[in-house]
Amino acid sequence: MDSISLWQLVALAAASTLVGFSKTAVSGANTISLAVFAAVLPARESTGVLLPILIVGDLLAVTVYRRHAHWPTLLRLFPAVAVGVVAGTLFLLWADDAAVRTSIGAILLFMTGVTLWRRRLAEKESGSEARKESGPEAGTGPAAGDEGAPGTGRTAARGYGVLGGFTTMVANAGGPVMSLYLLSAGFRKLGFLGTSAWFFLILNVSKVPFSVGLGLIDARSLLLDACLLLFVLPGAYLGRVCVDRINQRVFDRIVIGATVIGGLQLLLI
Repeated sequence: MDSISLWQLVALAAASTLVGFSKTAVSGANTISLAVFAAVLPARESTGVLLPILIVGDLLAVTVYRRHAHWPTLLRLFPAVAVGVVAGTLFLLWADDAAVRTSIGAILLFMTGVTLWRRRLAEKESGSEARKESGPEAGTGPAAGDEGAPGTGRTAARGYGVLGGFTTMVANAGGPVMSLYLLSAGFRKLGFLGTSAWFFLILNVSKVPFSVGLGLIDARSLLLDACLLLFVLPGAYLGRVCVDRINQRVFDRIVIGATVIGGLQLLLI
């Protein structure tokens, strides 16, 4: 981090803007920012630089969507997420950059496949349009109540929660995992964004002591953060302007597509 070129700084600034956009519009797009930070900086250290930027984005998202969170879903996820965070911390004690990138990329692609498979099963059982019509109004919880759509009950919440906690601790890559869970549970745009906003604000703040203890956050990383934080604001504004213009079906496809791209980037960097 002592010898960042001008073009690398521009790339990090663009990735920070995308963080703001992803927090208020398309959560899965955040994986592109993750990949840029990991490409410009050492993969391990990049997680410590990115974390404060994510927290600022989370604060902006909560400010906009705080009324749309579905708290039963959050409360069901957090115990499993805590297990994943501890597992991710232990993993970082010995894993090198290559192991971090390969593991997260493989998990993201696997979870995308699982989610697409579950969505196809649900469509065969009740029809895609019928499922959407019986789903929640914007800003509420999942389509089938607290337990979500078929296959997204407590067992699925535990599985996604552990993976989300592990991936977010290892590489700040929990966004795609949780995006896939919320999509599979039938969340619409505002409920999706409100639940994600509170989830990641609480989770990312709780990760700070772990990251400091691992040496991922220090005076140098915070100095770089100070240069990048201002770029989050225009991205968040742009996302808020765009989100109401995104069709629900297009929204789902963008989230899944961004997840696939992010997973492939992590595997190929």
